[in-house]
Amino acid sequence: MNFPKTIRFLALIAWTIPPFASELDAAEPPNVLFISIDDLNDFVGCLDGHPQVKTPHIDALAESGVNFRNAHCQAPICNPSRVSMLLGKLPSTTGHYFLAPGFRDVEVTKEAKTMFQHFRENGYYASTRGKIFHRRADVASFDHIEPTAGWKRPPQKLRFTLPGSHPAWDWGEVDVPDEEQRDYKTAAWAAEQIPELAKKEEPYFLAVGFSLPHVPVYASEKWFDLYPLDSLEMPPAPEDDLDDVPEIAVQLSLNPTAPRDAWMKEHGEGIHFVRAYLAANSFIDSLVGMMLDSLENSGEAENTVVVLWSDHGFHLGEKKKWAKRSLWERTTRVPLIFAGPGIVEGANSNAPVGLIDVWPTLEELCGVPTAEGLEGRSLTPLLENPNSEWPYPALTTFGPNNHTLRSEHFRYSHYADGSEELYDHHNDSNEHTNLIPAGKHADVVEDFQQWIPTTNVDPVPGSSGSDSPLYGESDGLQNMKKEKPAK
Repeated sequence: MNFPKTIRFLALIAWTIPPFASELDAAEPPNVLFISIDDLNDFVGCLDGHPQVKTPHIDALAESGVNFRNAHCQAPICNPSRVSMLLGKLPSTTGHYFLAPGFRDVEVTKEAKTMFQHFRENGYYASTRGKIFHRRADVASFDHIEPTAGWKRPPQKLRFTLPGSHPAWDWGEVDVPDEEQRDYKTAAWAAEQIPELAKKEEPYFLAVGFSLPHVPVYASEKWFDLYPLDSLEMPPAPEDDLDDVPEIAVQLSLNPTAPRDAWMKEHGEGIHFVRAYLAANSFIDSLVGMMLDSLENSGEAENTVVVLWSDHGFHLGEKKKWAKRSLWERTTRVPLIFAGPGIVEGANSNAPVGLIDVWPTLEELCGVPTAEGLEGRSLTPLLENPNSEWPYPALTTFGPNNHTLRSEHFRYSHYADGSEELYDHHNDSNEHTNLIPAGKHADVVEDFQQWIPTTNVDPVPGSSGSDSPLYGESDGLQNMKKEKPAK
């Protein structure tokens, strides 16, 4: 017998609603506003990543819910990070380590169910615009996909005009009204959709993806004016930052398409890149505010779970890098904020968590049945009490057998050739001193090692786009010695 959609959803809610969510009205399952920001590191006010950044709307969202100050991606580049989060599987489980291929293009994940499919199967209407998946929206995941539109880049690059450089690598101020830019149009569309979706019989899952501050990093004058050059502070980047790290860590993080640190210093471009990045962050923050205002005006804010996240961080000179693709803090750490029904307000959590934990968390918040095979953990205990015990480290992987683990106190990295790094974040938040050469904290290292994945599958066929000299473009993997180097 076919029951109306609302009755079927209520039946599911009746036996799946979590004990902590007594505030939730079982007759009215919450909506989900899912906000993705591309390449946004911890340069947001609520994470204290840069002392001058201005992100009032994201900060206000953090004040209305739980701000995870120690959240990390599962992979430090776009495609594997998003595949991991949206399939609920670790890169070391699926073999999706690099920028290509897409998850629908290989047998191992061709028929995989995404988070959005799971919610649709359980009574949700799913709609999207912007960058959620790496290259194109997954047709099977949504009831509606709104095409992106709007200005993206000028006909000629502004600052990084080195012959042969990648067309996406550029930054600077543009004389283009915000209203004409791609991310603005995405936010404006979402703001228009929110009150319309609120009228639907079923709850909605609205996924909105912004492209900035991914390169090319452009913004208009009003956002650049927030960050005068003569008073701009640069991230700490000592010249000897790489002296105590393993060679494999340096090679793994090289990106042939990105500008070299020496070039940035020679041409004085570092401060201009940082300024552009901060300006873009403030621009995107205003668009987040536009959507949150629409949600408040729709009357559905009290019945909507908002989750804001970034797929990975970005280096701005630290470790002599101007890109992502590393297993260091500036690349792995990401904003992650939850707000809405069943979530405490104005709380920070320092528990080490991952983007892979978002799916099981949303399931529990929304009373949706648990999907099989998810490798993340629900964060709901931390959303009820941010000081709850959380004994698990956060895991990030880049390429097979290269892993980093983050606890509240330490970061430990273990590479495919056996090399290691260990940083004490209570005393060295910028990861300037690798403690491994000194042989310190052997007990800490031993404890971390139990969390290294025992399953490390080969890259999926056709893997490419690692942008690292360690990996080939044809099979994504070159031979690497597995023996531990002498100390």
